[in-house]
Amino acid sequence: MYQRIGAAAYKTDIENTVKLCNLLYNPQNSFKCIHVAGTNGKGSVSHALAAVFQANGYKTGLYTSPHLVDFRERIRINGKKISKNFVCGFINKYKIEIEEINPSFFEVTVALAFNYFAKKDIDIAIIETGLGGRLDSTNIITPELSVITNISFDHTALLGNTLEKIAKEKAGIIKKNTPVVIGETQNQIADIFKEKAMENSSEIFFADKNINFKNLKISSDLKGDYQKKNMNTVWQCIEILKQKGYKLNDSKNIYAIKNIKKLTGLRGRWEIISKKPLTICDTAHNEAGLRLVINQLLKMEFDKLHIVFGVVNDKETFKYWGFLPKNAIYYFCKPEIPRGRDSHSLYDEAKRNGIIGKTFENTVNAANHAIEVAGKNDVIFIGGSTFTVADYLCFHEKKK
Repeated sequence: MYQRIGAAAYKTDIENTVKLCNLLYNPQNSFKCIHVAGTNGKGSVSHALAAVFQANGYKTGLYTSPHLVDFRERIRINGKKISKNFVCGFINKYKIEIEEINPSFFEVTVALAFNYFAKKDIDIAIIETGLGGRLDSTNIITPELSVITNISFDHTALLGNTLEKIAKEKAGIIKKNTPVVIGETQNQIADIFKEKAMENSSEIFFADKNINFKNLKISSDLKGDYQKKNMNTVWQCIEILKQKGYKLNDSKNIYAIKNIKKLTGLRGRWEIISKKPLTICDTAHNEAGLRLVINQLLKMEFDKLHIVFGVVNDKETFKYWGFLPKNAIYYFCKPEIPRGRDSHSLYDEAKRNGIIGKTFENTVNAANHAIEVAGKNDVIFIGGSTFTVADYLCFHEKKK
C-alpha cells in the first residue's frame, strides 16, 4: 500500500478498481458525486464541500486519504466514520475475491467507500483522489463537478518531474460535459486545463479570477493563511452547484465554512494541540505547502521556535533548507512507517545546509522533548509529513 511502502505499491492503471466495482455491481453509479484533485488543499476543499452539503440537509458521503488516527476517518457520512462492523463485514464477505484480484490497500478502500455510500443511499459524495488523477483508483466516477486545487511538485517519480506533466495527470479527472473548477491560476499550466476542458466540452472556471474570499468577510475554523485560497475554490464550487440546481442557502453555506472541523472531523490543518507553549501541527508535506506554513509561523510572536520535523524517503528535502528558518531549534525524527526517513540521515543533510538540531527515534520522543524544554512564550511546530502529524495525534489521543 502506497501510504506505507511508497512507489512499489503504485499502480499504473485502474483495472483492479474496475474489477472490484464490477464485483459490487458498480456502486459508484448509484450516487452523485464531486471529484477533487490537486497537489495541496484537496483534503481541506473536500471537507469544506462536505460541510456545505451537510449544513444544507444533504446526506453527504466523504472519501479522503490518508487517515491520521483511525482508518475509518477516510469514509464518512455526515461527518460520522464508517462503522467497524461494516468494514469487517465487507472484508469477510469478499475476502476470496479480493485475494484473487490482488488489489492494493487503496483500491480496496475505494471500493469499500463506494459500496458503503451506495448501501447507505446518500444524496451526494465528495471524493478526493489519492495520488494524481488520470490513473487514480477513484477515477471511475462520473461527477457533477471536477475540482483541481493547484499544481506543485510532489510524487515526481510517479507523476512527472515538471509542472506540465503533473498537470496533465491531474487533468485526467476532467470529464465530458462536466464543469471543472481550477483553484489557482498558474500561467505555466493554465492552457493544459483549458485544452482538456475544451476537448471534453466542459466549462472551466478559475476560482481565483472569479472569487475573492476576503471580500466575503467570512471566517473559517480552518485557520491557516493558505486556507483563503482553498475557500476561494469552495465558494466557486458553491456558485456552480447552485446553477446546477442544488439548494445551497448562503446562510447555511457560511455556517458550514465556519464549522468545517465540527461538521466533518477534519484534523491536522494548522491544528493547535496546546497553548502554553503554543503547539501547532500541520500536514503540509511538500515544498509549496511547507513554504506557506513556515511563512505563517514566522509572522507569529515568540521567544523561540521549536520544529519537530520528520519526512518520508521520497521527498525532495534539498528544496526545503533554503526556507526553513536557521535560527529555530530542530528535533529530527522518523515517522513510524516503513518509508519514513531515518532521522540521522535527515539530520546530516540539514547540518550540511546550516541547520542544526538533535535526532530522535520517533515523533513522540521528539515532540515530548520539545515540550519539556520550551518556554511558555515559545512556539512548537510538528510537521514535515502527514505521518509525523499522525504519529503525534495518535499519541495525543491516547493521552486524553
